[in-house]
Amino acid sequence: MRRNCSLTPKQLFKFYIALVCLSLIVATGFFLAGAWVIPIFTALELTAVTIGFLIYCRHALDCETIEIEDKRLLVKKYIGHKETLYEFNAEWVKIEPPIQGSKIFNISQADVRVELGQFIRPEQQIALIAQVRAYLE
Repeated sequence: MRRNCSLTPKQLFKFYIALVCLSLIVATGFFLAGAWVIPIFTALELTAVTIGFLIYCRHALDCETIEIEDKRLLVKKYIGHKETLYEFNAEWVKIEPPIQGSKIFNISQADVRVELGQFIRPEQQIALIAQVRAYLE
C-alpha cells in the first residue's frame, strides 16, 4: 500500500531544477535592469519552495507492506525515513476491520497492535482484509 503521489522524488527534483533556473534568470534580468529588490524576493520564494518540496519528498515514498511466509505474517511500515517491522504468528493474528468512518484497520496479536490502510480507500481496505484472511486460513 503506497501513498498516492503525483510526482516521484526524481521527477520533483527535475521540476525543481527547472523552477530554480527560471526564477534565477528572471531575478537576474530584473537585477540588471536596476530592480535590486526582486532577487531578494526570489531567494525567499525559492527557500519556501525548497522547504515544501523537502517535506513532500520525505513522505512521497511512504508505504505499508504485508508479507505472509509459512506461519509468519510480516508487516513493514515505511513512514518518513523510518522503517518499522512487526512480526506476527499467522495462526494467532487477529485482523480487525475498520470502524465505520475510520481510515485504518488493525492487525493485532497479544499486546501488539499495528494500524494499517492509511494509504488506500475504504473499499480497497475490505478487499485487502479479505485477501489476507484467505491466506491465513
